[in-house]
Amino acid sequence: MVAVPNVTEASEPRTGQQEYPTAALALAAAPPARRSDRRRLWTLIGVMGFIAACGVAVLTFFGFNGGWTALVIGISSAIIPVPVLVSCFLWLDRYEPEPVKYLVFVFGWGAFVATGVALVVNTAGSYFAEKAGFSDALVAVLVAPLIEESMKALGPVLLFWRRPRAFSGIIDGIVYCGLSATGFAMVENILYLGFKGYGETADKSGPATGAAALVGIFIVRILMTGFAHPLFTSMTGLGLGVASRSSAKAVRWLAPLAGLLVAMMLHGSWNLMSVVATTSAWVLLYGYFAVMMPIFLCMVGFALWLRSNEGKLTERVLGEYSRAGWFSPPEVFALGTLGRRLSARRWAKRVAGDAGAKAMRAFQFDATRLALLRDGLHRGLDKEPKRRMEALAEERQLLTALDAYRHVFVGRDPASPRAVWDGARYHITFPDGVVRVLDAPASPVVPVPVPLAPPIPPPPAFAMPYYR
Repeated sequence: MVAVPNVTEASEPRTGQQEYPTAALALAAAPPARRSDRRRLWTLIGVMGFIAACGVAVLTFFGFNGGWTALVIGISSAIIPVPVLVSCFLWLDRYEPEPVKYLVFVFGWGAFVATGVALVVNTAGSYFAEKAGFSDALVAVLVAPLIEESMKALGPVLLFWRRPRAFSGIIDGIVYCGLSATGFAMVENILYLGFKGYGETADKSGPATGAAALVGIFIVRILMTGFAHPLFTSMTGLGLGVASRSSAKAVRWLAPLAGLLVAMMLHGSWNLMSVVATTSAWVLLYGYFAVMMPIFLCMVGFALWLRSNEGKLTERVLGEYSRAGWFSPPEVFALGTLGRRLSARRWAKRVAGDAGAKAMRAFQFDATRLALLRDGLHRGLDKEPKRRMEALAEERQLLTALDAYRHVFVGRDPASPRAVWDGARYHITFPDGVVRVLDAPASPVVPVPVPLAPPIPPPPAFAMPYYR
């Protein structure tokens, strides 16, 4: 059992300041020096440059081989569902949004690197299959799912390898892999809509017929099955998410592989139904409504349950910090659901304007990160001394940042009395100047009770006010 530094040590109730709740955190050494900002910048430029080069190569190949008019039409049609899909994944990740640079990386990887490799391998597979006397159906069912799912997953896997703290649960895995698949589907749709749909049909039967073919393919690939690629690759995301919350080495290796295998099987099954549907459309309709749609709806329900559970986990884990005086009970309660968080932001905006709402939003995100970090310590995710010290230092930094955000919006409501939470009771200053000590009510008072901390001298000190 991994010993987790205590954040619930008893402390003497005070109406002014409260000492830092745990010596283990206060004495946590700073993490080893990170790479210089210049080296980070060059790494970022190199990665994004590589992705951009792949994008230019793929689109140029499309343009020279299928025509630039078809390319423009394909791009114009394929980007239509992208904002909707991206917004869905960002909406799913509202409790603890991921850094934009990581989201851009996985989307770009799926859009240009994964599609570039898949294009080369699938084309080569079709060539050798033809030479060997096999049909393209074999490539579609066996080769394409293996290559495409592996390449879509490789970007998030690289991120998991190099930046493991970017993954804090299954939701993160679904978001990263889903965005990679969304990018892949976008570029693949350029090929199907612009070239297979409009370009080839217009060359044979004229622009009007090409436009009709474009609309037909758009209905099938975008409106009906636009979720397919994100659904397949999200299975790999499930595996990565499970691995990110497990301290067992076997689970960290096997869970992503199992997720990838399920993704390949789903993808291959869908392609098989599409191949069989060339002789009987009923097979595709049955597979769509009886197999794919139920799986998709179950996945959506599971993802929503996971998102709700993040709020419950935050509320449960931050109870430790509440008992140590870092959070008042109503403040923890206000972090438990998205509805309560919205009420908190509205309150902060009412008393402190736009700056208050912005600070409250950042406060909520960091509070969730703190809860996930503490939960990881309980799970033994940071067993190595180096990573453990980094985790403790990050915990200390988050606690300090949370206090800084509080200063933006606390003490701005003249109708609220000054109150300090000491981890067990409230010390409330009444209008007559008398400070009275009261026990916490059974049910936290909301919408927004927030702590008020005095300026922090070293070592850090905090006091918690209580507002109604």
